[in-house]
Amino acid sequence: MSIQVMAADQLARKVMDREPLFILDVRNESDFNDWKIEGHAVETLNIPYFELIDDVERVLEKLPEQKEILVVCAKEGSSKFVAQQIVEATGRDVYYLQGGMKAWSEHLEPVKIGDLAHGGELYQFVRLGKGCLSYMIVSDGEAAVVDPLRMIDTYEQFAEQKKVSITHLIDTHLHADHISGGRHLAQKVGATYWLPPKDAGEVTFSYQPLQDGQEITIGQTKVTIHALHSPGHTIGSTSLIVDNQYLLTGDILFVDSIGRPDLAGKAEDWVGDLRHTLYHLYRSLDPDLIVLPAHFGKITEMNEDGSISARLGDLYASNQGLNIEDEAEFRKTVTEQLPPQPNSYQEIRQTNMGKLTPGPEQQTEMEIGPNRCAVHDR
Repeated sequence: MSIQVMAADQLARKVMDREPLFILDVRNESDFNDWKIEGHAVETLNIPYFELIDDVERVLEKLPEQKEILVVCAKEGSSKFVAQQIVEATGRDVYYLQGGMKAWSEHLEPVKIGDLAHGGELYQFVRLGKGCLSYMIVSDGEAAVVDPLRMIDTYEQFAEQKKVSITHLIDTHLHADHISGGRHLAQKVGATYWLPPKDAGEVTFSYQPLQDGQEITIGQTKVTIHALHSPGHTIGSTSLIVDNQYLLTGDILFVDSIGRPDLAGKAEDWVGDLRHTLYHLYRSLDPDLIVLPAHFGKITEMNEDGSISARLGDLYASNQGLNIEDEAEFRKTVTEQLPPQPNSYQEIRQTNMGKLTPGPEQQTEMEIGPNRCAVHDR
């Protein structure tokens, strides 16, 4: 019996496959309460590292007999030490998370959403440690990536596996919770970078304006993306209808909540736009469209196949944010009853405008923690 290493991709598969797992999180209590690993079959215990340095005895009786044990910390070192102490005290295998919560925050797990009507496929990239969702639309040797994250190597490697060239990068809006990889990947592979022009008033780089009614064609099989201006989270927020099957909602509509309108300091100005998008524009769409958001907040939003998606018509029945008929109550809900804003959200917005150029370590620190893009916090 010995100490074992578990990589972020292995942990992701366990979470998405709903395998039983016991996690001992040795970060400080405040960090744990802000953000932790969640899963349908994950049991978590937080005991800070400084309480276990001299003696792990107090935790031993709390360790389940039949579950794998994984120790996690911020970057790896503390969890490795604690895991080794537990191995020596119990004689059983104990895992530690390679790269710690930093690695967990940056891992993307691809999930196939479905086939497209005239050839091609749609994939969702689930960032379990942050609740971010991005997409790759593949058709006849070409690919478009929607709401790409800064971990652009993942998309490049996946495109290489699928033997496709990335020709379009699309951001549905100017993000405030994570740094976009869109323009950097576009520059690297020679693709077109699309951004809604109403969100791009202060950007310092060139882009292709993603206008209402814009059509973007992927591959020779003509998988067409239709742009649909849907303001409310930002003034430029633009949804995408893909193959007349899927509605990529960005941060306007989630499976369990709706987008917050305050991250650019414009909540009072944008709440009317948000209500119009959700209660009029989206209601006019085909209820059989499959909603694919840019974020999720709770593990309960995850389907059995690991995807985050729902039929639009079903959300009008189940999503509380779509069922606030009184306009004054809706306004109060989305302007006053909000969770804390995302960590470093102003600096992230500035980075996505091209005004700041933080280094890799600084980018990691800026993104640590939950996304908090929804009206209801995770």
